[in-house]
Amino acid sequence: MPEFSSGMMQAALRAPTLSGGAAASTEFRTPSPRGGNGDEDSEAESFRNGRTDEVDRDTKGRAFVWCRDFLSGSWREISLDEFQISIVSGGLSNLLYLCSLPDNVPTVGSEPRQVLLRVYGAILQGVDSLVLESVMFAILAERLLGPRLYGIFPEGRLEQYLPSKRLQTEQLRVPEISAEIAVKLARFHGMVMPFNKEPKWLFGTIDRYMEQIVNLKFVREAHVKKFNKLMKYNLQEELENLRALLATTASPVVFCHNDVQEGNILMLDSRDPTSTDKLMLIDFEYSSYNYRGFDFGNHFCEWVYDYTYEKWPFFKANLENYPDRQQQLHFIRNYLSESKEYSENFTQEDRVEVEEAMILEANRFALASHFFWGLWSIIQAKISTIEFGYMDYAQSRFDAYFKQKKLFA
Repeated sequence: MPEFSSGMMQAALRAPTLSGGAAASTEFRTPSPRGGNGDEDSEAESFRNGRTDEVDRDTKGRAFVWCRDFLSGSWREISLDEFQISIVSGGLSNLLYLCSLPDNVPTVGSEPRQVLLRVYGAILQGVDSLVLESVMFAILAERLLGPRLYGIFPEGRLEQYLPSKRLQTEQLRVPEISAEIAVKLARFHGMVMPFNKEPKWLFGTIDRYMEQIVNLKFVREAHVKKFNKLMKYNLQEELENLRALLATTASPVVFCHNDVQEGNILMLDSRDPTSTDKLMLIDFEYSSYNYRGFDFGNHFCEWVYDYTYEKWPFFKANLENYPDRQQQLHFIRNYLSESKEYSENFTQEDRVEVEEAMILEANRFALASHFFWGLWSIIQAKISTIEFGYMDYAQSRFDAYFKQKKLFA
């Protein structure tokens, strides 16, 4: 799922979703941009000046009240004008803000000086998923596998601020970083969580998205044109083909993150630069018991997409960046080493057999990733107010789906 730079976060507080966007300025400074498919795009006209990066007064007021009431201590002693808030780099499902005490105000107890405010947005998982995610977040925090939880309310939550940097797309291909991501994913998969163990999430969610898309009506001409192009694919028939393909693809059911992409991986500032334990997985809103291959394939797909591009449609896709065989083997071998799935009695031939099966597993489930996020993005184009070319992104994911299907189906 896309993750972006800081300017995307405002308007979604007034409507439902880790980033958002206020109304863009009408002062045009650049020539007419083109969409990701090369078409002249009236959608892009709204974003000629790039993204919004200021926090509006209403948002600041609500954030101030949440911090005051849930954090207490010195947070109760400062005024709204003293309260500090800024937009944090984030994604397309929530809004993230950094809230801080003024430098001259000391703490009086155990209250934190800084917290992350996450405001839920157009979450397509349903209300129940927010409850499950909150339970999950608290469990992972207790196990020191995620940030601490300071407060939770219907609109969002307050989390521990960890000085860190989100990974950039190009860092995913750095061998040392790729190895540590594989290790972190193996540990995540090894957890036992108090949730339904049946792998219903993937196709259950896809089926629900398909039902919603059938009833979508777009008004904006650029949306209508792109939506009609996407609907020329027989998505229902294609879904049945995908379902049949994955039914013949061995993949164990584990507790999956389901969104392991660079924006959901932190490089912690406090860790020793020489340490092999510098990364932390975050953002668990899509996590569930699922087929292991989805996490592999979805992560490999994310090597392709750069969400830091500051002009319309606010992402770049380069299919040539999809990991090659050696890069996939590097990831898989580190995963297997951490998960202890190599038996002591394995011969070299046994190891090769396991690795080959996992490569097939990962690349077939990569098709499911493209299909899933393609549908998700079509719906977001209808309901989200975030500054992003959702329709262009959907087209890109389905284009990649059909290209990769020829190779792996």
